[in-house]
Amino acid sequence: MRDLVDPIDPVVDAAEATPFPDVEEYRAAVERIRAAAEAYYSGPDLAMDDATYDGLMARVAATEAVHPEWKAADSPTEAVGAGGGVVGDIEHSEPMLSLENVFGADELHKWAARLEKIVGRPVAGYTVEPKIDGLAIAARYTDGVLTLVATRGDGRAGEDVTAQARRAKGLPARLREPVTVEVRGEVFMTDEDFAEAQVLRTGAGEPAFAHPRSAAAGTLRAPKRVYEAPLSFFAYSAHGVAEPTAHSAAMEWLSDLGVATTAYTLCGTVDEVYTAVEALTATRGTLGFGVDGAVVKADQPADRAAAGSSTRAPRWGVAYKFPADTRTTKLLRIEVQVGRTGVITPVAVLEPVQVGGVIVTSATLHNFEDLVRRNVRAGDTVFVRRAGDVIPEVTGAQLDLRPADSVPFEPPADCPRCGGEIDRSQKRWRCTQGRACGAGVALEYYVARNSMDIEGLGDKILHAVVAAGLVTDPADLYDLDVPTLAALERLGEVSATKLVTNIQGSKARPLSRVLTALGVRMTGRSMSRRLAGHFGTMDALLAASVDELQRVDGVGPERAVTIAAELVELTPLIARLAERGVNMTEPVDAPAAAGTGGMPLQRPDGTPMTVVVTGSVPGLTRDEGNEAVEKLGGKPSGSVSKKTDLVVVGDGAGSKATKAEQLGIRVLPAERFAALLKAHEDGDPDAVAEILA
Repeated sequence: MRDLVDPIDPVVDAAEATPFPDVEEYRAAVERIRAAAEAYYSGPDLAMDDATYDGLMARVAATEAVHPEWKAADSPTEAVGAGGGVVGDIEHSEPMLSLENVFGADELHKWAARLEKIVGRPVAGYTVEPKIDGLAIAARYTDGVLTLVATRGDGRAGEDVTAQARRAKGLPARLREPVTVEVRGEVFMTDEDFAEAQVLRTGAGEPAFAHPRSAAAGTLRAPKRVYEAPLSFFAYSAHGVAEPTAHSAAMEWLSDLGVATTAYTLCGTVDEVYTAVEALTATRGTLGFGVDGAVVKADQPADRAAAGSSTRAPRWGVAYKFPADTRTTKLLRIEVQVGRTGVITPVAVLEPVQVGGVIVTSATLHNFEDLVRRNVRAGDTVFVRRAGDVIPEVTGAQLDLRPADSVPFEPPADCPRCGGEIDRSQKRWRCTQGRACGAGVALEYYVARNSMDIEGLGDKILHAVVAAGLVTDPADLYDLDVPTLAALERLGEVSATKLVTNIQGSKARPLSRVLTALGVRMTGRSMSRRLAGHFGTMDALLAASVDELQRVDGVGPERAVTIAAELVELTPLIARLAERGVNMTEPVDAPAAAGTGGMPLQRPDGTPMTVVVTGSVPGLTRDEGNEAVEKLGGKPSGSVSKKTDLVVVGDGAGSKATKAEQLGIRVLPAERFAALLKAHEDGDPDAVAEILA
């Protein structure tokens, strides 16, 4: 039988999904959904990634619409949780229903239009909150004391998990007031919870959890474990209260009682709802816990009462699903990489798989201790997600598909690059040679075009000067003279003279280039420009505290700590570069009026415009195009949204240009953008204003 769903198909709704051609394939798909749902709700392993599950469910629903005679009485399209919840003997005070899903702005607007048609009037406000990737529970409080916690089960009855749920942070044993209420919400694991749970589980001799969601489910349903993995809880509704109240008011009331609640945004229109969903999508990677969508609800009780519910889901609420960020693929092999600073890292080489709209062929395995915890091997079918929607990572393996001949990965005994000893005292292993191990790599990075741009210093010459013991770090480059270089093989006096001139000329590069060339961890060209622009001088940057570093756009606590530590390590090298005359300041652009204020790409209030560069700009590389945006006072972005102010369109532009036109965003041809940059650099405000007019 062919695959039931294409592994890289986008998630679609039933109206767009392809029905199964025959009843046998339909029934096989139903069984796959039931098995996946059972694994999902029972834990601790996943049987199917979210995208495949949603796509399969959509095809089942589409098939049932075309062939209603095939539909089983207990179809997963009718059952709460696709019928995968474990049914217990705790009957719910009222059914715990699922939410229908929508994917994209069009489906969201269609849902809102249907809701208003059912209600018979405009809806009086919505709430938008994160859809926590956890396990739904109902917690009963009697006179303020937690007395019973049950899982959702089949929506009518669930399992008693009171003892395990009491450990969840955010679900207090006693409320601040002696009220009787049923609190419903999600038990889940934060990123920190999950990391701690993995250590506890593998330390007890059990295989690593595959995913935070399955880890929470497995922990909640396993009362006799030798370890106590941490859990967290967020409430999303209150039941059994005397008077119906707005959802937003109920959340505030629960919070006042000491219950942790999901943060919500109150919206007046569906357009505001979509804006809130976009904002949540943009920040989901910074929340510290798994979010697979946004929950949209009618806020007022009158609207919810008028809308009512089906047997499976309320009509007054919907789940806006984000593009699934977890997929399965085959782990081809595990490679070991050595970074510029000597950090030794295992990396998974994968069969290509689309994750969050990006084709991923490799993913981080973080460190060797983490590799053991995640229990993955070459040949495994593994779960891949994009951490914070950016960095691909392998979260675990589907152990029931592991090849019989698989063997555990053997970490290197010596540094793979230089053969030296490895420092294993910390989680992140390092070559004891540190940056010296990667001297050649570090020097290549330092002299590259996007860094100090020293023309003529290619790989062969760098290898020659390092092999001759003339250069061990970038500062040594500035001590090279013509006689020394001319004595090297295949490098005469003319070439040596030109090379020394180019090396000495690089001293005038701005501070942002120096920072880029130094390869400070957790920074790149863009972050280096932001740091240099914010502090102005290397001395000010070196003197900055962690708190002061966090004032730079895009620098959070973890990045600030890493940058500060890196700068301390690099201080001796920075001092040697400064002694040799390398510039340690960032030039300040003089204000060039665009009729609105300071820089050409600033708004009237001085804040930077959000600018997307798509296609080629004459005379600039892609990186230089983004750098030019910053020089002009703007903020470069990689995607077009309603918040974008300007899109620069050059040859080879694709969907971003089309989207800009659809959203009515101003488009600037690449040639005029190049002219704008030149006019700004020439200090010609009249030309700047004319181009932007």
